[in-house]
Amino acid sequence: MRTGRDDAGRDDAGRDDAGRLTSGQADIAAHAGDDDMPTVPIPARHVVTTFDAASRHERIENKPLMVRFLRRVITHAFDVWLRISTTIVRGLNWTPRVEPYVGYGTDDYSRLICRTVYAPAHQRSDEPVRGIWGMLAVPAPHRRVRISIDGMPLETVQVGAAEVYDRVDRRRERSSEYAASDTSGYLDLVAEHRLEPGIHRVSYAVEGRKPVAADLFTVPDDARVGIISDVDDTIMITQAPTLWKAAYNLLFLSPKKRAPVPGMSVLFTKLQDLFPDAPFFYLSTSPWNVERQIRHFIADHGYPAGPLLLRDLDPRPKTFIPTGVQHKLEFAEQLMADFPDMRFILIGDDGQKDPTTYATITRRYPGRVLAIGIRQLSPRESSPLSSMAGITATQPIPVTDVPVFTGTTGSNLMKTMLPYLKAHLAGTID
Repeated sequence: MRTGRDDAGRDDAGRDDAGRLTSGQADIAAHAGDDDMPTVPIPARHVVTTFDAASRHERIENKPLMVRFLRRVITHAFDVWLRISTTIVRGLNWTPRVEPYVGYGTDDYSRLICRTVYAPAHQRSDEPVRGIWGMLAVPAPHRRVRISIDGMPLETVQVGAAEVYDRVDRRRERSSEYAASDTSGYLDLVAEHRLEPGIHRVSYAVEGRKPVAADLFTVPDDARVGIISDVDDTIMITQAPTLWKAAYNLLFLSPKKRAPVPGMSVLFTKLQDLFPDAPFFYLSTSPWNVERQIRHFIADHGYPAGPLLLRDLDPRPKTFIPTGVQHKLEFAEQLMADFPDMRFILIGDDGQKDPTTYATITRRYPGRVLAIGIRQLSPRESSPLSSMAGITATQPIPVTDVPVFTGTTGSNLMKTMLPYLKAHLAGTID
């Protein structure tokens, strides 16, 4: 989920860095329960999103003059494209619809995200399409969305949108029956609502369209292990180190032809058997535009279901687009805060920067990482130009206090990782 934090270190729901509710938000939740209201208030405030909370060295004011100039040219071009494309789709009588994304939460609160985009009247939001069509999606900003969880409507408390560039719209305080998406069509909410552990259904509706739904994974309090997995070249072959191959696979390859990494679904099933209550979080630097394709891939190839944590691809003036490393670190930190009693197994590949990213997470959160699994890319998947130049396209495995297991396939990882987890960890996780 895209999340935000204010200057005091609180997130959208009013939680502090440890994930606890502040006193004011706790009072809101308590009173809502006392009055037996049929709705659930969703605290939301004008906050700084992860885009605008970039690390110091990535902020535009700290970049060289040429980089700042190019970024502003790109953001201006994007704004021009947005205005032109919006005019075109309106002329084609396209109307706003909701792209629902899979959410997750604890027994006490849930993190929800969706996006409002323009689409033909007959097009369904659950149809798998080629990535190029997802990338060309035209956002429908500031659209009212009615939301319910398992049929119970949500009462929203929203002042303005989630982006620092949006002015606070006081008119939004007049109604609690809907929430409004931001300038890029995204809607991020935290629902204060007690749910039983398991999979729930979240319904989203905009005027003129039938409601659409997505799963909401509520993680039980007693779950002590979680799995965070990369997507590209970890569970799905995309050949990310080779830019043109990755672009082709992402944009033009049929979703039904995406190839899984051999043995990885079996490894994930074994992990699910070993830790039955463990949630699976799929973390990728791919944009939300292709969430639907990745979600269908996970289901089609037998991977355990779970929320996808992707990133926006809309350039913003201040911070542009966060790097893959920043994106993964931010979401890993968010999961650490959301589940403070949970320890994680991290699975990635050596084609990008997963080894150093996971090592950084391990250093920042000592004792919270059980093991790291790194899938090693084959020479064919690595960059041929790098090989010709004598430069490796993959990263060396860093030294950490956490055991790191490597292998070219899921079967290779199983041979070493699973025995370790069974012998040293399975019996100690209470």
